Amino acid sequence: MNDATLRKIDLNLLLAFSVLMQERNVSRAAERLLLGQPGLSAALRRLREALDDELFVRVGRGLQPTPRALAIAPAIEDALSGIERAIRPPAAFDPASWKGEFRIGLCDNLESAFFGPLAARLRELAPGARLVGVAFHKRDAARLLDEGAYDFSVSIHDEPASWHIRDPLFDQCSISIYDPKQLRLKTPLTLEDFTRADHVGVSFEGSNGSTNVDIALARLGHSRQVVATVPRFSALPTALRAMPAIATIPESIARCMAQLHGLTVSVPPIPLPAEPVTMLYRRIDRADGRSVWFRRLFIDVASAALEASGCRMGISRAAA
Repeated sequence: MNDATLRKIDLNLLLAFSVLMQERNVSRAAERLLLGQPGLSAALRRLREALDDELFVRVGRGLQPTPRALAIAPAIEDALSGIERAIRPPAAFDPASWKGEFRIGLCDNLESAFFGPLAARLRELAPGARLVGVAFHKRDAARLLDEGAYDFSVSIHDEPASWHIRDPLFDQCSISIYDPKQLRLKTPLTLEDFTRADHVGVSFEGSNGSTNVDIALARLGHSRQVVATVPRFSALPTALRAMPAIATIPESIARCMAQLHGLTVSVPPIPLPAEPVTMLYRRIDRADGRSVWFRRLFIDVASAALEASGCRMGISRAAA
């Protein structure tokens, strides 16, 4: 059979052949295929011409397949079965029986707020799975995602590539935190208390440049004294308990620190912009059952964690 002949045979013709093999009757076959008898007869004629064989001959009120039809029927049935399996909707993901890794990329501050609750919930729902957290800088988020470092990342992401999807989660506000044993200040902090106190900053790269806090203060004609800068949020509680200083950091981690280390939180006395925290994942994973389940689990866990900690912001309706 040459290429020209193959091009004449489409899926509809093969399906018509298969049903005729089963029914051996044009009327019943046409009814199953939701075709009129003329349409099925035309399809059979095209198939006969392409294969150069009668395929079916009339015997009484029924049809009798020819030796050629009987010979090719098993292969056609296998092909149609394979197509049916390929396009059949995948089975629903079952976390209880799944074994493997779930991988998530989290910024330092978000890791402290969400990783523990996520691991605990995953242990309940998917006991055969393991959760792996991957640290990253937001400039590397897209590259690590493409390299398969994690299923998705949660951060303040840049504009995504066309093959990625960036979903909104929540707007991250900043609040101030300090040790009440070191700084005996009332809340909410006044602008005078805020500017007179020493401050501790957080910079992944050790930068001493202006931050949103410094810019907001400058607009009001004020400044602050940053006496120390730590590279990770995890170092803040020890620093604040050792010196009379204030840190102004994302609310989600600030409230976790306050609960764990007996620190005090206060709304800053200056207006600070909220930053959009988003989820970044690959477009090809948008409808994958396992990936969808894991993303939804994170959203549920993050929503509950934000509410339990007393954060003012919550998961966006679009994400929920």
